[in-house]
Amino acid sequence: MCDQPLAILFLNGPNLQLLGMREPGIYGTETLAAIETRCQAVAGELGVKLECRQSNHEGTLVDWIDEMPGRFSGAVINPGAYTHTSVALRDAVAAVRLPVVEVHISNIFQREDYRHHSYLSEVAWAVVAGMGGDGYEWALRALVRKLRQE
Repeated sequence: MCDQPLAILFLNGPNLQLLGMREPGIYGTETLAAIETRCQAVAGELGVKLECRQSNHEGTLVDWIDEMPGRFSGAVINPGAYTHTSVALRDAVAAVRLPVVEVHISNIFQREDYRHHSYLSEVAWAVVAGMGGDGYEWALRALVRKLRQE
């Protein structure tokens, strides 16, 4: 590996900016800003750069994924509702051929039937679901470990 630290893209999709007030019985009370702050601390501990972004727009998320090669070594992505609808996000992740960990705050398999299918899972390196905001931290740790072993 080169001397530069690993760079990880930390993407969140639609409505995740509302964490902390959006359906706290499902998503908890932790805000996205608090999750990002916590994960930045973990990134510092691991010696990696973490760039956090959130968008409600599918095309913006696709553009950010498309920009990954040469800039980022991998990504932690919570695609939100696009998990269940976006072939475009799936195709972008497949195209960049970099490891991605898909994260879901809730256990999508304990929810409505339409949430049981993820377009992203078939091209993600790993999936973390049902661990609340802690899932992001574990996804980041696992991704960094994988990248360092390669």
